[in-house]
Amino acid sequence: MKVMIDACVLYPTVMRQVVIGAARAGLYQPQWSPRLLEEWARAAARHGGADEAAARSEAVMLNAAFPRANVQPREGDLKRLWLPDENDIHVLAAAVAGSTDIILTNNAKDFPRGLLAEEGVSRADPDQFLLGLWQANPDPIAQVVEDVRVEADRLSGSTWSTRGLLKKARMPRLGKALA
Repeated sequence: MKVMIDACVLYPTVMRQVVIGAARAGLYQPQWSPRLLEEWARAAARHGGADEAAARSEAVMLNAAFPRANVQPREGDLKRLWLPDENDIHVLAAAVAGSTDIILTNNAKDFPRGLLAEEGVSRADPDQFLLGLWQANPDPIAQVVEDVRVEADRLSGSTWSTRGLLKKARMPRLGKALA
């Protein structure tokens, strides 16, 4: 299954780490476009130059780890497609170019299911998507989440519960399932 990851999923960190961890576990094939990676870096820049540099560095590592993930939208698709927010057309265009199955986004209102279905694409929010992956593959998802939780503990100097961390990261259903 090919999944186009919107910038709003790449940033924030915990959500990205769980989503990418599931891809590293072989549960789906991630996709993004150069513009989505740039949007992630610009979002991180709002929190300082170090965050932007870290995002750009991680984007390079992700492209190396997933060489087929980077999908360039086609000009014809960019011109013919329509979405409520014209700034999101590039996401759908990249999804079409990459024969994507799902656009993973927290931005449901700007990706109407009917318009996506016309292009053979569906939409999922990260919590719903990861919960479905966990239901089908409980052990790998549980391990990914535990690895992310341990790293969050290390970086924050605090002890996070799985449920608390995932709730803060806007993935409460997955957190409840794993608690």
